[in-house]
Amino acid sequence: MPPGGGAIRVLNVAEKPSVAKAVAEILSRGGMQSRAGRSRYNRVFEFNYAIGAQACHMLVTSVTGHLMELDFDDRYRKWYSCDPVELFHAPVRKAVPQDKQDIKRTLEEEARMCQWLVLWLDCDREGENIAYEVVEICAGANRHLNIYRARFSALIPREIHDAVQHLARPNKLFADAVDARQEIDLRIGASFTRFQTMLLKDAFVLDVTGEERNMVLSYGPCQFPTLGFIVERFWEIQAHEPEDFWTINCSHTSDEGTASFVWIRGHLFDYSSAVVIYEMCVEEPMATVHNVRNQEKLKYPPYPLSTVELQKRASRCCRMSSEHTMKVAEELYQAGFISYPRTETDSFSPNTDLHAIVHEQVDHPVWGTYAQRLLNPEERLWRNPSNGGHDDKAHPPIHPTKFTTGETNWSEDHRKVYELVVRHFLACCSQPAVGAETTVEIDIAGEQFNASGRVVLAKNYLDVYRYDSWGGSLLPTYTVGQQFVPTTLTLDSGVTRPPPLLAEADLLSCMDKAGIGTDATMHEHIKKLLDRCYATKDANSRFSPTNLGEALVMGYDEMGYELWKPYLRSMMEADMKAVSIGTKSKSEVLEGCLQQMEACFRDARANKVKLLDAMGTFFARSNRPINETQPAEVVRHCGLCNASDMLLKRRPTGGFMVGCGGYPLCRNVVWLPGFLAEAAVTQHICPTCVPGPVRKIQFKFNRRDIPPNYDVDHLGCVGGCDGVLKELTDLSRFGGHNQTATPARGQSQTPSGVWQGAPPPRQDLHTGFRTGRQFANEQTPVVNPQGFRSTHTQNSRNASDAGQVLCTTCGEACISRTANTEANRGRKFYKCQNAGCGFFAWEDELENVVPRGRGRGGRGSSSRQASASASAGRRGGGRGRRGRGRNEDSDGMTFVSATGDTVHGCCFTCGDPSHFANVCPNRGR
Repeated sequence: MPPGGGAIRVLNVAEKPSVAKAVAEILSRGGMQSRAGRSRYNRVFEFNYAIGAQACHMLVTSVTGHLMELDFDDRYRKWYSCDPVELFHAPVRKAVPQDKQDIKRTLEEEARMCQWLVLWLDCDREGENIAYEVVEICAGANRHLNIYRARFSALIPREIHDAVQHLARPNKLFADAVDARQEIDLRIGASFTRFQTMLLKDAFVLDVTGEERNMVLSYGPCQFPTLGFIVERFWEIQAHEPEDFWTINCSHTSDEGTASFVWIRGHLFDYSSAVVIYEMCVEEPMATVHNVRNQEKLKYPPYPLSTVELQKRASRCCRMSSEHTMKVAEELYQAGFISYPRTETDSFSPNTDLHAIVHEQVDHPVWGTYAQRLLNPEERLWRNPSNGGHDDKAHPPIHPTKFTTGETNWSEDHRKVYELVVRHFLACCSQPAVGAETTVEIDIAGEQFNASGRVVLAKNYLDVYRYDSWGGSLLPTYTVGQQFVPTTLTLDSGVTRPPPLLAEADLLSCMDKAGIGTDATMHEHIKKLLDRCYATKDANSRFSPTNLGEALVMGYDEMGYELWKPYLRSMMEADMKAVSIGTKSKSEVLEGCLQQMEACFRDARANKVKLLDAMGTFFARSNRPINETQPAEVVRHCGLCNASDMLLKRRPTGGFMVGCGGYPLCRNVVWLPGFLAEAAVTQHICPTCVPGPVRKIQFKFNRRDIPPNYDVDHLGCVGGCDGVLKELTDLSRFGGHNQTATPARGQSQTPSGVWQGAPPPRQDLHTGFRTGRQFANEQTPVVNPQGFRSTHTQNSRNASDAGQVLCTTCGEACISRTANTEANRGRKFYKCQNAGCGFFAWEDELENVVPRGRGRGGRGSSSRQASASASAGRRGGGRGRRGRGRNEDSDGMTFVSATGDTVHGCCFTCGDPSHFANVCPNRGR
């Protein structure tokens, strides 16, 4: 359908395909043509139309909600890619996701051929934000577009034609407010969610969903305060202590009926006092009427219907959840039966033709008669709706826009919601109910009692609004001064009761009062609590916290930070509103909110033990590896894959390592000394190592495992510049228990001596920091078969002076034995009394032999040999191994067993520990 002469091409973009179709049908009066776009779900409708005096060729298409998503840059998206605190400052970007690229291409192609762009997005902050996403795509393809905004509240001809004839400009402030909220929610939610999930999920047995391993312990700035309301009410109920009370009840029956009188004191908690007063009344039971009041009472109809009130009333009256109510209301809106269902406004504009809306309902078989009465001046039933005091300047209150007696494709819930909207609208245009209320006050022995009765004189709005009731009882006639003896006069007992659990309507009221969420998102926060198993809802729509939900709130409560309270979020919502009206800038709000929440996050992480303690109250500890329960800390960017960060992690064995967060795709790793007790990444940046930044690590070593001339605490760098860390790593490497003999593939060593790749092999045996002759009294330490340890102490020197030989591993006194093997028969040696220790030394070498460093074990040497043997003497009697088939290594060191018996690491043919079976001289005999 080509445009006529002088016509301009106008691209119209709606928020949903159904809205685009409805707008096109109304403006074209059913005469549009339809063709496919790049996305099969978002068609393009074409027709000719006139906007004012301008002839237009209209093209109407749609998006599907938000066209773009806000997310972190790729390197921050993976959970272990960075320290969660970095997410408060990590770069974010808004981009079109892959599943919406077809919509983007449609907009770009159509925009290139158009002169105008008309935005038909929902007229609220969220819709304005989506509008600017569309503008960014279309203006990128055609920077000469003239951009307009259509403002409407219902998909009905009157509204749509009026909107297109009175086009406005989009509101950037509304879009900025949503941008600020999205970024704040993303940064806070991602950081806290990663923190508490990584800390808690694998530390405890949390089988609450059946999919424990995939469980996410999410944190949301609106979600947690909502959970806080539920937990707080639950705690109130738990803390309640029932208390007995007593009250006096009185009734009087006459020919006109029965009146029940209530004690003006209410009740007493002291039984003795209640009994004394009751006995006084029994002794003088004559009742005297002191006062009779008759007055007119009015019960006013509700304010016009806002979103929150719709959800509350649907919950109370229709037993529908807020989430389901909004889903049904949205469907009714898109079908044109009700106005836009997301609005804070509860007052109609003076320009709204309320009579026309009522007139559409006069043919309804149920409430049509009442609509006719409402429009009849003689009935005097009409009353302009009250002003609720809220106006979002975007949409009117929710009201019916099209008459129907029910559609064939409607569910029962569609009928309920439509009926609620219509009856509410008719009621708010009606006179209040009128009643006559009578109050009678009597005196018995000086105690005051009263009774009330009500008669409804005119029901008015109650005739149509069946959700409200205004009952009452008719009192007998009494006159001042009249006396009578009560028919009953009793002392009754009772007990105080706790408040009930929060119903959904109550929870919505709490959220609305505290400013948690918006009218359009409150139901989503409630649903999220149920989905995350933080709360449950019973058959009466009342909420209880789960153990998980209660534990999380308890943990944060113990920290002193009221992150589960509504105050922080309430301030944020106020800031968003300030951005939307221009009193605050987007950057100002972002900086203030994120700075405050980052401080909260750092304190929460510093006090994480309180969160762990709270979880331990409800859940059993798991036995999973430690490294799964420890959040990783970023040291530097990975130079191997250039995609992830190098993270400080604790290994399953308890040791530490610095590994790439992209594992298993990237296996870059830095192995740290094995005798580390603690390690934590600091904010100190190494000024030497490049590429940076390289954060330094605060190390704490086990004192018994390092030489005495080294400090236990060391602030070190793994980038290659730290000589101390190199020396200690070498010491750990040569003395490690769990090293293998054959080097791993791809293994390398940094300039600092820190090994990268697989753990390095134990290639040699040496003390690493002191020669044998440096020890007191020239005592020579013997290489410990289980790995050298710095056990040189004053006690060992004293023992040596006394003629004793102490084990260099455990410090125990050694026992003397004589070897009985062929090669060493009659030779004395010392061994530790502790069978699990493995210490061994020849007696004749204690003073003469100094172990040599860096023996060349080659391929033939193994950790099994090293752990089962020690250095032999220069006598040459021992025949150790070097490579294959050699009995003595290059440094003259031989390997023998401590006892001469057949043990792990000695000859299995003859039992001689000085050689192995493959070179045994007795082999084959």
